[in-house]
Amino acid sequence: MSAPGENLRINPDRLWDSLMEMAKIGPGVAGGNNRQTLTDADAEGRALFQKWCEEAGMTMGVDTMGNMFATRAGEDPDALPVYMGSHLDTQPTGGKYDGVLGVLGALEAVRSMNDLGIKTKHPIVVTNWTNEEGTRFAPAMLASGVFAGIHTQDWAYDREDAEGKKFGDELKRVGWVGDEEVGARKMHAMFELHIEQGPILEAEGKDIGVVTHGQGLSWTQVTITGKDAHTGSTPMPMRKNAG
Repeated sequence: MSAPGENLRINPDRLWDSLMEMAKIGPGVAGGNNRQTLTDADAEGRALFQKWCEEAGMTMGVDTMGNMFATRAGEDPDALPVYMGSHLDTQPTGGKYDGVLGVLGALEAVRSMNDLGIKTKHPIVVTNWTNEEGTRFAPAMLASGVFAGIHTQDWAYDREDAEGKKFGDELKRVGWVGDEEVGARKMHAMFELHIEQGPILEAEGKDIGVVTHGQGLSWTQVTITGKDAHTGSTPMPMRKNAG
């Protein structure tokens, strides 16, 4: 048992081994991963994550968007849970750590607390959000968006991939439709460890930083019309260029 105020440490070798084991599922190019959401590889990665969570003494809950919530009980039954996590799905040419570090890092925090005999007042919930990348089913952060009330579940279920397969159908096919109502869970706090996908920390020689701003997205569909004309012989005043 650690002394009060002692700087607690995880088991870095165990975290590394977990990252490398997960990376074997859905291998990609140049040492990366291709574990897009609701593919067979995603389902396999989810099953491995659940196995590890249950071995760590946690109970798994899954909502109707496929979001996974592994809970380590707290000592106060009335205390709201502290959530930690990110996502296990990847881009087609994604890295081994984007999203995955947030999920498995949270799992390692729980494993380390188990090793040290640390009990918490609040329950700890390790979370895997479905379709955070948005590669196969647009938009990104789809299931967490339904959880937050930004999208409806029916709308999310109707999102189609490039082959016309619907999110809801694929969620059912891979067997990860849970029975929890999306968004019904309450939170005390939510923490997400994530790699930086830009050059700032490296350029400044920093190992870690705290996020102060979030990326904002705005999608606009524009149709531009014009008239065909020969680019060489048509005078500029007579052109109706689409651009």
